[in-house]
Amino acid sequence: MSLSLIGIIFVQIYFIDNTLSNEKKQFTLNVKRALSNVSKLVEDREFKLYSDKYQEMLNSGKSPDTTNIRGILLYSYDDVSNETTVYQNGILEESFKVPSLFFDIGGLDSLNISRITNQKEMKVFKKNTFENTINIAPEKTISEYRRMDELDKKMFEISYRDLFNNYPIYKRIKTEDIERYLSRQFNENGIEIDFEFAIYDKDLATKVQSSNFDLDPATTYGVPMFLNNNNESNFNLYVNFPERRKFLWSSILTMTVLSIIFTIIIILAYTNAIYQIIKQRQISQIKTDFINNMTHEFKTPIATINLALDAMKNPKMIEDKEKTARYLQMIKDENKRMHAQVENVLRISKLERNELNISKDRVKLHDLIEDAISHVELIIEDRQGYVNADLKAEKSSVLANETHFTNVLVNILDNAIKYSDDAPKIDITTENVGNNIIVKIADHGNGMSKQVQKRVFEKFYREHTGNVHNVKGHGLGLAYVKRMVEDHQGHVSVESEKGKGSTFIIKLPLIS
Repeated sequence: MSLSLIGIIFVQIYFIDNTLSNEKKQFTLNVKRALSNVSKLVEDREFKLYSDKYQEMLNSGKSPDTTNIRGILLYSYDDVSNETTVYQNGILEESFKVPSLFFDIGGLDSLNISRITNQKEMKVFKKNTFENTINIAPEKTISEYRRMDELDKKMFEISYRDLFNNYPIYKRIKTEDIERYLSRQFNENGIEIDFEFAIYDKDLATKVQSSNFDLDPATTYGVPMFLNNNNESNFNLYVNFPERRKFLWSSILTMTVLSIIFTIIIILAYTNAIYQIIKQRQISQIKTDFINNMTHEFKTPIATINLALDAMKNPKMIEDKEKTARYLQMIKDENKRMHAQVENVLRISKLERNELNISKDRVKLHDLIEDAISHVELIIEDRQGYVNADLKAEKSSVLANETHFTNVLVNILDNAIKYSDDAPKIDITTENVGNNIIVKIADHGNGMSKQVQKRVFEKFYREHTGNVHNVKGHGLGLAYVKRMVEDHQGHVSVESEKGKGSTFIIKLPLIS
């Protein structure tokens, strides 16, 4: 069971860790995709604006500032048809200077924009056989004039990138636009948390950044922006998420919480099962000890009674009234002793079933203490000990059952006597603390260890001394004391040190 439980816990931890790792990978993938889209959007936006500027210039019909013509001229003569063909293919590059109205380019007044066109022409001349000269007027002329779309587009892109490659980034894009693009892309990719961003020129931060951005290589994501004609760039768009960890955990929070709750339930159930097994084992051992002690306690009086009865069967003993009375008293005492042990067991059982009828009356606790002392006085005197009563409490009126609470005090005194190897020395004191009366019964006996103190009020519990039972008992007296004091809305505790004696402290509420 333990190995299985540990295995389940480790599987749960592995599963949660693996899920979190997958969430991190998916998060990184979504962020990279969003950043790439933003980078492309920004570049497309700038290119479109530049293209619109170019188209506006073309539509205006403005004359070029400079013109460059490059071409090929080919001649061919056909003997059969007596015709000369002239083929001409020319490339026309026109450069325009237009005002820099859209971009604020560091003090420059204009932009250089080029337009490239292609002109093809073919002329056929009829040769004069008599004069052997070319006729000035051609017989046929084929002309073709068109824009070079693909070449024009490619050269346009190249010129655009070359033109803006070194412009300050804050003049090319605004912080608000970047933030808007990022927000939209992150929302589309399911990343709905706060973020900070910045555009860096090489390793230097630019003005295009949010107020709280902090470049941390461990948690910052980045993509290049504004690639040049060599697919390289000095600009990088970076973004980080202050609540990234919280966002990742929130995605698996429900599963994690449920997993933890169910694991805790399993652990509690398992712990309770182990506890019950250990408890049942302890109870079984205690019951075995109790039966052994009870058997030993009953064996002696039964043997004594049997011996007394056998002696009384002797005819000579019947005539000896003094010995007969002695044996009869012995039988009565041993019978009373067994009856008292049975009563202790029955009393505890009734207490646990709440069947013991305890009526309470107003009594003086000092009177109960003196009555309890009188019950043990002869035993203490026989062992040459003493009981000192220092009853200083000014108020001692409590609501209690006289008989049962006297038994409580007698049981504590009886323990003090039994667990004193030498002459029993007992001190009883009382004092008022607030609306309570405190009774302390201190002895100078054997004392008990800390471990025994914790369990001394448990039913059937006795300190283990092997198979030697120097002190007879069943572990019921102090259990009865605790239950009875608590039934009187009081509290009982013990302070003890091995070899230096014990002090039992009873606290009861006073009545006016």
